[in-house]
Amino acid sequence: MYLTKDEQAVLDGEKGPGAQKAMELVTALGKIYGADGLVPITSAHLSGASYKTIGDGGLKYLEDLAAGGAKVTVPSTLNPVGMDRTRWREMHINEHFAEKQLRIIGLYGQMGVQETCSCTPYLGANVPKCGDHVAWAESSALSFVNSYIGARTNREGGPGALAAAILGKTANYGLHLDRNRRPTVVIDASEMEDSVFDYSLLGQAVGMAVGGGVPYFTGIRPGVDEAKALSAAMAAAGSVALWHAEGCTPEAAKYDVSGLEHVPIGPAERQKAKEKLNTADEPQLIAIGCPHLSPKEMNDIAVLLKGKEKKRKDIEIWFCTSAAVRAQCPDAVKEMERFGPVLADTCMVVAPIEGMFQRTATNSAKAGNYLPTLCSQKVVFGETADLLKVVE
Repeated sequence: MYLTKDEQAVLDGEKGPGAQKAMELVTALGKIYGADGLVPITSAHLSGASYKTIGDGGLKYLEDLAAGGAKVTVPSTLNPVGMDRTRWREMHINEHFAEKQLRIIGLYGQMGVQETCSCTPYLGANVPKCGDHVAWAESSALSFVNSYIGARTNREGGPGALAAAILGKTANYGLHLDRNRRPTVVIDASEMEDSVFDYSLLGQAVGMAVGGGVPYFTGIRPGVDEAKALSAAMAAAGSVALWHAEGCTPEAAKYDVSGLEHVPIGPAERQKAKEKLNTADEPQLIAIGCPHLSPKEMNDIAVLLKGKEKKRKDIEIWFCTSAAVRAQCPDAVKEMERFGPVLADTCMVVAPIEGMFQRTATNSAKAGNYLPTLCSQKVVFGETADLLKVVE
C-alpha cells in the first residue's frame, strides 16, 4: 500500500496513540484485501455499540482508544444499543448491564460520535450523497446507502469503521472500486405486492439464492421503506452489500446485464422463505422495528391500532425506532403506547432478550435470521397486521 507522508506519520505514532491504533487497523485491512492506498471518506456509521455484543473486551478497547486521545474526524453515527437509555427497566434490563451500556455510549461520545443509536441514520442524521466514499458498519444500513443512494462502502466491521472515522479515510478496495460494483446476477421479481413485508420476503429469498453476489432487479420500484426492508433481509439471509434495481437505483443504468444469469423470484420462492423463518406458533414478545421504524411506518401502525384494545396481557409488544423519529411522531407514539413501549436507540436483536423470552414474533426477515442465533429465540414471522391480532 502507498501511504502519503502524513499518513505514514500517523502510522509512526506522531499524531498520538489513538490515531496510530486506527491507522494500524485500516492499513492491515488494506494489505489483506490488496488496497493500493487510502481514500477519504465523508461519513461513518459504527456498529459494536451494544454491551451484549461487545462485552467487557469491547468496552476496554473503547476505553483505550479514548484514553489515547482518539477523535473521529468525519460525521459519525452509532448503531442501536442494548437498551432504551431512559426506559431500560421496562425492557427488564438489570442495572449492571445498564451501567456498562451507558459507559459505552459515553466513550463513543467522548470520541465525537453522534449518539443517535439507530440502524437507519440515513433517515435523517447521516445521509451520504451518490458517489461519496464512506465507512459504514451495520449490514442493512450499508447495503441501503450503497444501493439506493449510490454511496460507496465495504461491509465494515465495528472496529474498522471506527478506525476509518478517526482517520477520515479507509482502504481503497472492494466496493469502493468501479469494477466490483457490477451486477453478478439478474433477479426477475414477479407478482410483487406493494408492501414492506413482501419486500422483506423478497430479500430473504434473494439472500438465500445469491449469497454475497450483487443482484440486479427487474420488476420492482421500491420506495425508501421497501428498500430498507429489502436491504436488511438480503444482508442477513446472505451477505449482499450492494444491489441495483432497473429504473430505480442511481447506478443501475450504467450496466448491461444481457449476459448474466437470470433467477426468477415469485410467490412460491417468497413463501418458501417465509416458511424457513417460522419456527414457533405463539410468541411471548412481539417486536416490531428491525430496521428501525420510519415515520410512515409509525403512523401506519398507529392507524392499525386505533380503536382497538390489547386483550392478551401475557404477550409483550415492543416498537423500536430512533429517538429522532419517536420525537417526530407524538400522535402515533401516544396510540402505540397503549399496547407497548415505543423504544428508542435499541432493538430486539441487540437487547439481552434471551434471558426473558424464548419465543419472539417479528415482521422482519433480518430479525428472523438473527433472533435464533443471537438471542436463542424461536420465531413467529408474519405481517404486522397479523402479528398484532392479539390486540383484537
